[in-house]
Amino acid sequence: MKKKTTSILMAIVISLFTLTSCSDDDNTIAVQSNTIADFVVANSDYSSLLVALQRTNLTTVLAGTTEYTVFAPNNAAFDVFLSANGFASLDDVPTDVLTQVLLNHVVAGTNNAASLSTGYIETLAEEATTGNNLNMYVNTTSGVMLNGQSMVTTADISVDNGVIHAVNSVIELPTVVTFATADATFGILVQALTRENSFTYVSTLSSTTSPAPFTVFAPTDQAFVDLLGELGVMGLGDIATATLEATLNTHVIAGSNVLASTLTDGMTVNTLGDSFTINTTGGATFTDANGRMGDIVVTDVQAANGVIHVVTKVILPQL
Repeated sequence: MKKKTTSILMAIVISLFTLTSCSDDDNTIAVQSNTIADFVVANSDYSSLLVALQRTNLTTVLAGTTEYTVFAPNNAAFDVFLSANGFASLDDVPTDVLTQVLLNHVVAGTNNAASLSTGYIETLAEEATTGNNLNMYVNTTSGVMLNGQSMVTTADISVDNGVIHAVNSVIELPTVVTFATADATFGILVQALTRENSFTYVSTLSSTTSPAPFTVFAPTDQAFVDLLGELGVMGLGDIATATLEATLNTHVIAGSNVLASTLTDGMTVNTLGDSFTINTTGGATFTDANGRMGDIVVTDVQAANGVIHVVTKVILPQL
């Protein structure tokens, strides 16, 4: 009797083990991914973005494990972009251009809205002549504005490989004019560039064809305020047109994207106006044709058609 009972118990144990094993195999649950790419696929309002990603082979990039921050334009934003640029559909946008436009919406790492502050960040888009990553100007004064043209409408959509911020317009590739107008640091510079109807600075510096790329040494508002005091005048209107034009020309190099790493001590910089000298001993400074010195305080603000270096003094031609 004892032997029979033992046999029955063993059979029950084996049966339970078998049932448990089968149950584990049958109830294996696949973990559903929720990547940036998955989010775009699952949301019909981003079907244009999905088509664009597929055309440029970027879908797999946003489906991986590397973390990104994506500023995502919806279908309406793409419709406006296509119309404004004379394209009937996404198929009409050159693939290389579309690739860079999309990459201009992607930033490395996870950047929640609270971690963004007013200033420049880098996107994955690149300047053609140097491969330098393009910058994006973020203004957090009232919400989150990008390059002065696109507003974050819904922030912090969390996904497995980063974060998505919905934006209300496609963020086009920035020019040096984009940054000049978006960044309040350059308010008086913009006034100077647009003071005369005869000035063509805005159209010229917005161009992506020759004589682009440009290198612009951009004076801050305080630099212009100091200049007015130095000259003993009340405002920009008191500066002769020819003098203002020659001065603005002295801040621009045409045909070259000159990065800070290529500036050397004693180097002569030849501009559209006069030349000036770079000094790197004890910090980055310059000396203009009149012996006036100023600091170069921010370097390599990269646009699609050139680069900006921020200076604390207006560079004057030989007076």
